[in-house]
Amino acid sequence: MTTPVRTPSRRSRKGTRGRRGMVRQVPLRTHWLMLTVLVLTLSAALLLQGYTQHMYGHAADGAVPAEGSNQNVPAGVREGGPVIDGASDRTAAPGAKTLALTFDDGPDPQWTPQILDVLRRNQVHATFFVVGTQVAANPGLTRRILAEGHQIGIHTFTHADLAHAAPWRRSLELRESQLALAGATGQTSSLLRPPYSSSTDALTDADWQAVQQAGREGYLTVLTTLDSEDWRRPGVEQIVANATPKGAGGQILLMHDAGGDRSQTAAALEQLLPRLKASGYRFETVGDAVRLPRPVRPAEAADHWQGLAVIGALTASDWALTLLGWLLYAAGAVSVLRAIAVVVAARRHKKVRDRPWGPPVTEPVSIIVPAYNERAGIEAAVRSLLASDHPVEVIVVDDGSTDGTADLVESLNLPFVRVIRQQNAGKPAALNAGIAAARAELLVMVDGDTVFERDAVRMLVQPFADRRVGAVSGNAKVVNRGGLLGRWQHIEYVVGFNLDRRLFDLAECMPTVPGAVGAFRRSALLRIGGVGESTLAEDTDLTMALCRAGWRVVYEERAKAWTEAPASLGALWRQRYRWCYGTLQAMWKHRGALRQGGQAGKLGRRGLGYLLLFQVLLPLLAPVVDVFALYGLVFLDPVRIVGLWAAFLALQTAMGVYAFRLDGERLGPLWSLPLQQFVYRQLIYLVVIQSVCTALAGSRLRWQRMQRYGTLQVPPQVPRGPQ
Repeated sequence: MTTPVRTPSRRSRKGTRGRRGMVRQVPLRTHWLMLTVLVLTLSAALLLQGYTQHMYGHAADGAVPAEGSNQNVPAGVREGGPVIDGASDRTAAPGAKTLALTFDDGPDPQWTPQILDVLRRNQVHATFFVVGTQVAANPGLTRRILAEGHQIGIHTFTHADLAHAAPWRRSLELRESQLALAGATGQTSSLLRPPYSSSTDALTDADWQAVQQAGREGYLTVLTTLDSEDWRRPGVEQIVANATPKGAGGQILLMHDAGGDRSQTAAALEQLLPRLKASGYRFETVGDAVRLPRPVRPAEAADHWQGLAVIGALTASDWALTLLGWLLYAAGAVSVLRAIAVVVAARRHKKVRDRPWGPPVTEPVSIIVPAYNERAGIEAAVRSLLASDHPVEVIVVDDGSTDGTADLVESLNLPFVRVIRQQNAGKPAALNAGIAAARAELLVMVDGDTVFERDAVRMLVQPFADRRVGAVSGNAKVVNRGGLLGRWQHIEYVVGFNLDRRLFDLAECMPTVPGAVGAFRRSALLRIGGVGESTLAEDTDLTMALCRAGWRVVYEERAKAWTEAPASLGALWRQRYRWCYGTLQAMWKHRGALRQGGQAGKLGRRGLGYLLLFQVLLPLLAPVVDVFALYGLVFLDPVRIVGLWAAFLALQTAMGVYAFRLDGERLGPLWSLPLQQFVYRQLIYLVVIQSVCTALAGSRLRWQRMQRYGTLQVPPQVPRGPQ
């Protein structure tokens, strides 16, 4: 039987669609540009952090002995003074009884101030060879060094071994360290101490190339004649002995104010300085000891501003990495807690659902099937509904199909099936037409691409024995689960959706009864005004409205229905985009539940909070997790990163095994779970990002219908005729 329904003309519906947000979609480009800029900026910050903090070791200079030939090192340099002009092969040395005290690897916020205090008490000036990244991290401390009359030289930007670096990297190390010094202090220095250097007679050919290049770029290389070996931490007395000159010749003494525990260095200085002064030694800076004209001078304005930019970039990258670390720890902890919660809830739910709801529910059910161009699967859907072991009537509401959907259903000439034709007005309007035409109090709503198992309707309506129950969610299964994409969606339905529904059921905050398989009290629907048309997720909107009206919504996993899932990435994107955007609309529409009590309050504070955290915020953080994982593989311990990923995957696999067993599914598809992390997961979080950006931009999204593939069949145990 066909029942025509009056619908507005196309012209009058145009305004209605505008109010419902179903207008022509305007593609958004800005958010993808913003996302790209964000990811590139984060990547740049992590690359900068990785280069400056993890590319090179921070062992003390004497810890790496020089090796290799020295045939190309001029004899005058090998036998000359410790201050070398690599551009002219000239050297210089301090005068007799003159000691230039030098400190490497700082400034360090813990040890440099202690050493400065010792020097001030003993009225001694020294030369500090600073690492550029340390200067950027401690600009105030660097300024204090100069303010107290000490001299500064550079020790490269990242403590890199210049002898084994490419020429371009040597220049980069020197230039960046100079900029950091200029930005922090407004000064530049022509003094350079290459990391891992020692005395002139230890220079190798590779070292000499680095010294020559530095000389051409305007630097004087400062080596040492006396090594305290404080980097070994041999004890205070041994450091004092190592640092005490054996004769009256001038010396450049190597010590460290950073790179590890320098408490022994500070203690040794307290003894060494008075002792050497009493022996007649003068303490001078390197520049004064060899009579250099102004090795430290004011920086040019351009260098100063560029230096400030370098310091700002390093500071920002450091803050970004710190914030990222805390976010990742929080996300990891929340994810683990969620896994525990859903598994515990699933165990509890299984025990609770083994109890009967009450007396068996046997009253007839009206099944509403909204259909728009569903010819590919509508026959299988209708026949499976008629084959139910529960009395039903089926109402197919043809929403202006152009493929002959209504004609096909009518041609089947099946009993207990009515066809309602209406002009295309959208799925909510089709559902409301079906609700108005239904004869039964209990309604089942099912999409036209879904087939029911024989007992699905009966199982779906049993919870209505409890008068508090206003709606019931069934268990939707993916029918076209062949191929990787089908398997991944199958896993998501079983592990993601169904575990969450068990948790929502126990917490009495079910946010969604899926359009594929759900049951409702007709009186409850009429009381809230039927199916709303203001969101693209009408099933979520409807469910939340019922919760806010005081009805309980429960999950019946034994009510199984089989539905077609998207078979291409493009179709999946369109479907999930609509789902996610519609869910955001529904969450915003029902945000008032946060302030309500009773059933509405449970939805607001439990259900909406859960959706916000796990379906919005964590997916937004996912690109950052991926970028950080790549950062960890390159710059951190790759074994640890792989181990963490393996632990996370093991947790997911354990959840998957448990969820599959609960649903009586074969475990075979779970082999594709690791691959899901590299394609499917990224697609889903990109969908969330686009949905959030679309919502924040205030743009409206039109309904996007999924392509049908004709894979539906009546379950094999069900006969093909009406019962």
